[in-house]
Amino acid sequence: MKINRISLFLSFLALALGSFAQNNTAEEVAWVIGDTPIWKSEIEEQIQNLRSMRSDFSGDPYCVVPEQLAVQKLFLHQADLDTIEVQESMVISRAESQINFLITQLGSKEKVEQYFNKSIPELRRDYMDMVRNDNRVQMVQQELTKNIKTTPADIRRYFNSLPADSLPIVPRQVEVEIITFNPVVPRQDIEEVKSRLREYAEAVNSGKSNFSTLAILYSEDAVTSSKGGETGFMPKSELDPEFAAVAFNLNDPSKVSRIVESEFGYHIIQLIEKRGDRINCRHILLTPKVPDSELDNALSQLDTLRQEIEKGTLTFEEATIYSQDKDTRANKGKMVNERTRTTFFEMSQLPQEVAKQVATLEPGQISMPFVMRKERGTTDIVAMVKLVQRVE
Repeated sequence: MKINRISLFLSFLALALGSFAQNNTAEEVAWVIGDTPIWKSEIEEQIQNLRSMRSDFSGDPYCVVPEQLAVQKLFLHQADLDTIEVQESMVISRAESQINFLITQLGSKEKVEQYFNKSIPELRRDYMDMVRNDNRVQMVQQELTKNIKTTPADIRRYFNSLPADSLPIVPRQVEVEIITFNPVVPRQDIEEVKSRLREYAEAVNSGKSNFSTLAILYSEDAVTSSKGGETGFMPKSELDPEFAAVAFNLNDPSKVSRIVESEFGYHIIQLIEKRGDRINCRHILLTPKVPDSELDNALSQLDTLRQEIEKGTLTFEEATIYSQDKDTRANKGKMVNERTRTTFFEMSQLPQEVAKQVATLEPGQISMPFVMRKERGTTDIVAMVKLVQRVE
Protein backbone atom coordinates (compact mmCIF):
# COMPACT_ATOMS: atom_id res chain seq x y z
CA MET A 1 0.00 0.00 0.00
CA LYS A 2 2.79 2.41 0.84
CA ILE A 3 4.55 1.85 -2.49
CA ASN A 4 1.29 2.34 -4.39
CA ARG A 5 0.68 5.60 -2.56
CA ILE A 6 4.14 6.91 -3.38
CA SER A 7 3.76 5.86 -7.03
CA LEU A 8 0.41 7.64 -7.24
CA PHE A 9 1.95 10.75 -5.68
CA LEU A 10 4.88 10.78 -8.12
CA SER A 11 2.56 10.22 -11.07
CA PHE A 12 0.49 13.19 -9.94
CA LEU A 13 3.69 15.26 -9.74
CA ALA A 14 4.80 14.20 -13.24
CA LEU A 15 1.41 15.07 -14.74
CA ALA A 16 1.36 18.48 -13.05
CA LEU A 17 4.88 19.41 -14.12
CA GLY A 18 4.33 18.06 -17.60
CA SER A 19 1.17 20.12 -17.97
CA PHE A 20 3.03 23.28 -17.00
CA ALA A 21 5.95 22.54 -19.31
CA GLN A 22 3.56 22.09 -22.27
CA ASN A 23 1.35 25.08 -21.59
CA ASN A 24 3.72 27.55 -19.87
CA THR A 25 0.65 29.73 -19.72
CA ALA A 26 0.79 33.50 -19.47
CA GLU A 27 -2.60 33.56 -17.69
CA GLU A 28 -2.89 34.46 -14.01
CA VAL A 29 -3.21 30.81 -12.96
CA ALA A 30 -0.17 28.71 -13.89
CA TRP A 31 -1.81 25.44 -12.87
CA VAL A 32 -3.96 23.89 -10.15
CA ILE A 33 -2.91 21.34 -7.52
CA GLY A 34 -6.01 19.72 -6.08
CA ASP A 35 -8.22 22.73 -5.45
CA THR A 36 -5.29 25.12 -4.96
CA PRO A 37 -4.12 27.38 -7.82
CA ILE A 38 -0.52 28.44 -8.35
CA TRP A 39 -0.68 32.06 -9.48
CA LYS A 40 1.80 33.72 -11.80
CA SER A 41 2.08 36.55 -9.27
CA GLU A 42 3.12 33.95 -6.66
CA ILE A 43 5.87 32.70 -8.97
CA GLU A 44 7.06 36.25 -9.69
CA GLU A 45 7.11 37.14 -5.99
CA GLN A 46 9.16 34.04 -5.15
CA ILE A 47 11.68 34.86 -7.90
CA GLN A 48 11.98 38.44 -6.66
CA ASN A 49 12.57 37.21 -3.09
CA LEU A 50 15.35 34.91 -4.28
CA ARG A 51 16.97 37.73 -6.23
CA SER A 52 16.73 40.15 -3.31
CA MET A 53 18.51 37.57 -1.12
CA ARG A 54 21.01 36.87 -3.93
CA SER A 55 20.28 33.17 -3.64
CA ASP A 56 22.21 30.87 -5.95
CA PHE A 57 20.34 28.24 -7.96
CA SER A 58 21.05 26.58 -11.28
CA GLY A 59 18.70 26.70 -14.23
CA ASP A 60 16.06 29.13 -15.44
CA PRO A 61 14.24 30.60 -12.41
CA TYR A 62 10.99 30.58 -14.39
CA CYS A 63 11.35 26.80 -14.57
CA VAL A 64 13.00 26.07 -11.21
CA VAL A 65 10.71 28.17 -9.01
CA PRO A 66 7.39 26.91 -10.45
CA GLU A 67 8.59 23.33 -10.05
CA GLN A 68 9.51 23.97 -6.42
CA LEU A 69 6.11 25.56 -5.77
CA ALA A 70 4.36 22.66 -7.50
CA VAL A 71 6.12 20.08 -5.36
CA GLN A 72 5.25 22.01 -2.20
CA LYS A 73 1.59 22.36 -3.24
CA LEU A 74 1.41 18.62 -3.96
CA PHE A 75 2.67 17.79 -0.50
CA LEU A 76 0.31 20.35 1.07
CA HIS A 77 -2.60 18.88 -0.89
CA GLN A 78 -1.68 15.47 0.52
CA ALA A 79 -1.48 17.04 4.00
CA ASP A 80 -5.03 18.34 3.54
CA LEU A 81 -6.22 14.86 2.55
CA ASP A 82 -4.49 13.34 5.60
CA THR A 83 -5.69 16.22 7.87
CA ILE A 84 -2.14 16.87 9.04
CA GLU A 85 -1.80 19.90 11.33
CA VAL A 86 1.10 21.44 13.26
CA GLN A 87 1.28 22.98 16.71
CA GLU A 88 0.29 26.66 16.39
CA SER A 89 2.44 27.79 19.33
CA MET A 90 5.54 26.48 17.51
CA VAL A 91 4.48 28.32 14.33
CA ILE A 92 4.08 31.61 16.22
CA SER A 93 7.40 31.18 18.05
CA ARG A 94 9.41 30.52 14.88
CA ALA A 95 7.75 33.37 12.98
CA GLU A 96 8.55 35.79 15.83
CA SER A 97 12.17 34.60 15.86
CA GLN A 98 12.46 35.35 12.14
CA ILE A 99 10.93 38.81 12.55
CA ASN A 100 13.32 39.61 15.43
CA PHE A 101 16.26 38.39 13.32
CA LEU A 102 15.28 40.76 10.49
CA ILE A 103 14.93 43.68 12.91
CA THR A 104 18.37 42.90 14.34
CA GLN A 105 19.96 42.74 10.89
CA LEU A 106 18.28 45.81 9.38
CA GLY A 107 18.21 47.95 12.52
CA SER A 108 14.53 48.72 13.15
CA LYS A 109 10.96 47.65 12.42
CA GLU A 110 10.59 50.62 10.09
CA LYS A 111 13.60 49.55 8.01
CA VAL A 112 12.26 45.99 7.78
CA GLU A 113 8.90 47.28 6.56
CA GLN A 114 10.61 49.55 4.05
CA TYR A 115 12.88 46.78 2.78
CA PHE A 116 10.08 44.24 2.23
CA ASN A 117 7.39 46.83 1.40
CA LYS A 118 5.11 45.14 3.93
CA SER A 119 3.97 45.91 7.46
CA ILE A 120 5.26 43.81 10.36
CA PRO A 121 1.83 42.13 10.84
CA GLU A 122 1.81 41.21 7.12
CA LEU A 123 5.33 39.79 7.35
CA ARG A 124 4.38 37.90 10.50
CA ARG A 125 1.43 36.28 8.68
CA ASP A 126 3.69 35.39 5.74
CA TYR A 127 6.28 33.74 7.99
CA MET A 128 3.61 31.89 9.95
CA ASP A 129 2.24 30.48 6.69
CA MET A 130 5.76 29.56 5.61
CA VAL A 131 6.61 27.79 8.88
CA ARG A 132 3.24 26.04 8.98
CA ASN A 133 3.54 24.82 5.39
CA ASP A 134 7.17 23.71 5.74
CA ASN A 135 6.31 21.60 8.77
CA ARG A 136 3.26 20.04 7.13
CA VAL A 137 5.38 19.14 4.09
CA GLN A 138 7.99 17.49 6.32
CA MET A 139 5.31 15.48 8.12
CA VAL A 140 3.89 14.22 4.80
CA GLN A 141 7.38 13.26 3.61
CA GLN A 142 8.02 11.36 6.83
CA GLU A 143 4.68 9.57 6.53
CA LEU A 144 5.35 8.58 2.90
CA THR A 145 8.77 7.12 3.64
CA LYS A 146 8.41 5.77 7.18
CA ASN A 147 8.29 2.11 6.09
CA ILE A 148 11.06 2.34 3.49
CA LYS A 149 14.31 0.73 4.64
CA THR A 150 17.63 1.39 2.87
CA THR A 151 20.81 -0.45 3.75
CA PRO A 152 24.39 0.79 3.22
CA ALA A 153 24.74 -1.91 0.55
CA ASP A 154 21.73 -0.44 -1.30
CA ILE A 155 23.32 2.99 -1.22
CA ARG A 156 26.68 1.68 -2.49
CA ARG A 157 25.02 -0.18 -5.33
CA TYR A 158 23.09 2.91 -6.32
CA PHE A 159 26.10 5.23 -6.42
CA ASN A 160 28.28 2.63 -8.13
CA SER A 161 25.67 2.46 -10.89
CA LEU A 162 25.86 6.20 -11.60
CA PRO A 163 27.98 7.43 -14.55
CA ALA A 164 31.12 9.15 -13.26
CA ASP A 165 30.41 12.32 -15.24
CA SER A 166 27.05 12.73 -13.48
CA LEU A 167 28.57 13.01 -9.98
CA PRO A 168 29.15 16.51 -8.58
CA ILE A 169 32.68 17.70 -7.87
CA VAL A 170 33.35 18.13 -4.15
CA PRO A 171 36.07 20.77 -3.57
CA ARG A 172 39.31 19.79 -1.87
CA GLN A 173 39.08 20.13 1.90
CA VAL A 174 41.74 20.41 4.58
CA GLU A 175 41.98 20.04 8.35
CA VAL A 176 44.41 22.46 9.99
CA GLU A 177 45.90 23.11 13.44
CA ILE A 178 47.30 26.53 14.40
CA ILE A 179 49.49 28.13 17.08
CA THR A 180 49.57 31.93 17.39
CA PHE A 181 51.58 34.48 19.35
CA ASN A 182 50.46 38.06 19.93
CA PRO A 183 53.38 40.50 19.68
CA VAL A 184 53.73 42.97 22.55
CA VAL A 185 52.37 46.45 21.81
CA PRO A 186 54.47 49.15 23.52
CA ARG A 187 52.65 51.00 26.31
CA GLN A 188 53.47 54.32 24.67
CA ASP A 189 51.55 53.35 21.51
CA ILE A 190 48.53 52.29 23.58
CA GLU A 191 48.52 55.59 25.44
CA GLU A 192 48.72 57.47 22.13
CA VAL A 193 45.59 55.67 20.89
CA LYS A 194 43.76 56.41 24.15
CA SER A 195 44.75 60.06 23.97
CA ARG A 196 43.26 60.37 20.47
CA LEU A 197 40.02 58.74 21.63
CA ARG A 198 39.80 61.11 24.61
CA GLU A 199 40.16 64.06 22.22
CA TYR A 200 37.32 62.73 20.04
CA ALA A 201 35.10 62.18 23.09
CA GLU A 202 35.74 65.70 24.43
CA ALA A 203 34.99 67.21 21.00
CA VAL A 204 31.63 65.39 20.83
CA ASN A 205 30.66 66.07 24.46
CA SER A 206 31.42 69.78 24.06
CA GLY A 207 29.44 70.01 20.82
CA LYS A 208 32.47 70.91 18.69
CA SER A 209 32.30 67.77 16.54
CA ASN A 210 29.75 65.22 15.37
CA PHE A 211 30.38 61.60 16.42
CA SER A 212 29.32 60.21 13.02
CA THR A 213 31.75 62.49 11.19
CA LEU A 214 34.64 61.50 13.43
CA ALA A 215 33.79 57.80 12.95
CA ILE A 216 33.82 58.16 9.16
CA LEU A 217 37.16 59.98 9.27
CA TYR A 218 39.05 58.00 11.91
CA SER A 219 37.42 54.71 12.97
CA GLU A 220 39.35 51.59 11.97
CA ASP A 221 36.25 49.37 11.95
CA ALA A 222 35.86 48.79 8.21
CA VAL A 223 32.30 47.48 8.65
CA THR A 224 30.78 50.44 10.52
CA SER A 225 32.99 53.46 9.76
CA SER A 226 31.25 54.23 6.45
CA LYS A 227 27.93 54.31 8.35
CA GLY A 228 29.17 56.84 10.87
CA GLY A 229 30.15 54.10 13.30
CA GLU A 230 26.56 52.78 13.62
CA THR A 231 26.35 49.09 14.56
CA GLY A 232 22.62 48.56 13.99
CA PHE A 233 20.41 46.91 16.61
CA MET A 234 22.23 43.99 18.22
CA PRO A 235 21.62 41.81 21.29
CA LYS A 236 24.23 41.64 24.03
CA SER A 237 25.14 38.07 23.06
CA GLU A 238 26.44 39.21 19.64
CA LEU A 239 28.70 41.94 21.00
CA ASP A 240 32.14 41.71 22.56
CA PRO A 241 31.52 41.27 26.33
CA GLU A 242 33.57 44.33 27.37
CA PHE A 243 31.93 46.46 24.67
CA ALA A 244 28.43 45.27 25.60
CA ALA A 245 28.94 45.88 29.33
CA VAL A 246 29.62 49.58 28.70
CA ALA A 247 27.19 50.12 25.81
CA PHE A 248 24.16 48.72 27.65
CA ASN A 249 24.87 50.99 30.65
CA LEU A 250 24.70 54.16 28.53
CA ASN A 251 21.57 56.29 29.00
CA ASP A 252 22.34 59.71 27.48
CA PRO A 253 22.61 59.73 23.64
CA SER A 254 24.34 63.11 23.74
CA LYS A 255 27.32 61.81 25.75
CA VAL A 256 30.21 59.53 24.86
CA SER A 257 31.33 56.54 26.92
CA ARG A 258 34.65 56.04 28.62
CA ILE A 259 37.35 54.22 26.62
CA VAL A 260 36.61 50.51 26.29
CA GLU A 261 39.24 47.84 25.60
CA SER A 262 38.08 44.75 23.70
CA GLU A 263 39.70 42.05 21.59
CA PHE A 264 39.31 44.39 18.60
CA GLY A 265 41.20 47.33 20.13
CA TYR A 266 40.03 50.47 21.94
CA HIS A 267 36.60 52.11 21.50
CA ILE A 268 34.47 55.05 22.48
CA ILE A 269 30.70 54.51 22.20
CA GLN A 270 27.65 56.71 21.74
CA LEU A 271 24.15 55.42 22.44
CA ILE A 272 21.51 55.83 19.72
CA GLU A 273 18.59 53.76 21.03
CA LYS A 274 17.72 50.77 23.23
CA ARG A 275 14.87 48.39 22.46
CA GLY A 276 14.39 45.68 25.04
CA ASP A 277 17.43 43.39 24.89
CA ARG A 278 18.85 45.05 21.77
CA ILE A 279 20.87 48.21 21.35
CA ASN A 280 21.90 50.48 18.48
CA CYS A 281 24.98 52.59 19.01
CA ARG A 282 27.90 54.26 17.27
CA HIS A 283 31.52 53.59 18.04
CA ILE A 284 35.00 54.63 17.00
CA LEU A 285 37.66 51.90 17.02
CA LEU A 286 41.40 52.50 17.13
CA THR A 287 43.97 49.72 17.39
CA PRO A 288 47.66 50.23 18.27
CA LYS A 289 49.96 49.04 15.51
CA VAL A 290 52.58 46.42 16.28
CA PRO A 291 56.15 47.61 15.65
CA ASP A 292 58.25 45.53 13.25
CA SER A 293 60.74 44.82 16.02
CA GLU A 294 58.03 43.15 18.14
CA LEU A 295 56.81 41.13 15.15
CA ASP A 296 60.36 39.89 14.58
CA ASN A 297 60.70 38.97 18.26
CA ALA A 298 57.42 36.98 18.20
CA LEU A 299 58.48 35.21 15.00
CA SER A 300 61.75 34.22 16.67
CA GLN A 301 59.95 32.80 19.72
CA LEU A 302 57.57 30.80 17.54
CA ASP A 303 60.46 29.48 15.47
CA THR A 304 62.13 28.24 18.67
CA LEU A 305 58.95 26.35 19.52
CA ARG A 306 58.89 24.91 16.00
CA GLN A 307 62.43 23.59 16.40
CA GLU A 308 61.43 21.81 19.62
CA ILE A 309 58.57 20.15 17.76
CA GLU A 310 60.90 19.10 14.94
CA LYS A 311 63.28 17.56 17.48
CA GLY A 312 60.45 15.51 18.93
CA THR A 313 60.66 17.16 22.35
CA LEU A 314 56.91 17.78 22.15
CA THR A 315 54.17 17.38 19.59
CA PHE A 316 52.40 20.20 17.79
CA GLU A 317 49.25 19.38 19.75
CA GLU A 318 51.13 19.59 23.06
CA ALA A 319 52.69 22.90 21.98
CA THR A 320 49.25 24.47 21.53
CA ILE A 321 49.16 25.16 25.29
CA TYR A 322 51.48 28.09 24.46
CA SER A 323 49.12 29.41 21.78
CA GLN A 324 47.41 32.72 22.44
CA ASP A 325 44.46 31.93 20.17
CA LYS A 326 41.66 31.32 22.69
CA ASP A 327 39.34 29.92 20.00
CA THR A 328 41.61 26.97 19.16
CA ARG A 329 43.82 26.43 22.21
CA ALA A 330 41.23 24.32 24.03
CA ASN A 331 40.80 22.23 20.86
CA LYS A 332 44.52 21.32 20.64
CA GLY A 333 44.95 23.97 17.96
CA LYS A 334 42.38 22.58 15.55
CA MET A 335 40.61 25.30 13.56
CA VAL A 336 36.81 25.14 13.34
CA ASN A 337 34.90 26.23 10.23
CA GLU A 338 32.22 28.66 11.44
CA ARG A 339 30.15 28.08 8.31
CA THR A 340 29.88 24.29 8.62
CA ARG A 341 30.66 23.82 12.35
CA THR A 342 33.22 21.16 11.39
CA THR A 343 37.02 21.11 11.35
CA PHE A 344 37.15 20.88 7.54
CA PHE A 345 37.72 23.87 5.28
CA GLU A 346 37.69 24.48 1.58
CA MET A 347 40.84 26.41 0.74
CA SER A 348 38.82 29.55 -0.04
CA GLN A 349 37.30 29.44 3.48
CA LEU A 350 40.65 29.71 5.26
CA PRO A 351 42.25 33.05 6.16
CA GLN A 352 44.37 34.10 3.19
CA GLU A 353 47.72 33.80 4.97
CA VAL A 354 46.84 30.36 6.35
CA ALA A 355 45.68 29.08 2.95
CA LYS A 356 48.95 30.24 1.38
CA GLN A 357 50.95 28.18 3.89
CA VAL A 358 48.69 25.10 3.74
CA ALA A 359 48.98 24.97 -0.06
CA THR A 360 52.70 24.16 0.27
CA LEU A 361 52.37 21.49 2.98
CA GLU A 362 51.88 17.74 2.96
CA PRO A 363 49.77 16.09 5.70
CA GLY A 364 51.72 16.09 8.98
CA GLN A 365 54.05 18.92 7.94
CA ILE A 366 54.40 22.21 9.85
CA SER A 367 54.81 25.63 8.26
CA MET A 368 57.47 28.19 9.08
CA PRO A 369 56.20 31.01 11.37
CA PHE A 370 54.46 33.78 9.43
CA VAL A 371 52.66 37.08 10.02
CA MET A 372 48.90 37.20 9.65
CA ARG A 373 46.09 39.64 10.32
CA LYS A 374 43.54 38.57 12.89
CA GLU A 375 40.08 37.91 11.48
CA ARG A 376 38.66 40.14 14.21
CA GLY A 377 40.52 43.33 14.88
CA THR A 378 43.46 44.84 13.07
CA THR A 379 46.51 43.86 15.14
CA ASP A 380 49.03 41.72 13.29
CA ILE A 381 49.91 38.41 14.95
CA VAL A 382 52.35 35.60 14.14
CA ALA A 383 51.34 32.00 13.57
CA MET A 384 52.41 28.60 12.33
CA VAL A 385 50.13 25.84 11.10
CA LYS A 386 50.12 22.07 10.73
CA LEU A 387 48.25 20.38 7.89
CA VAL A 388 46.46 17.44 9.56
CA GLN A 389 44.87 15.98 6.45
CA ARG A 390 43.83 16.89 2.92
CA VAL A 391 40.77 15.35 1.29
CA GLU A 392 41.07 15.55 -2.49
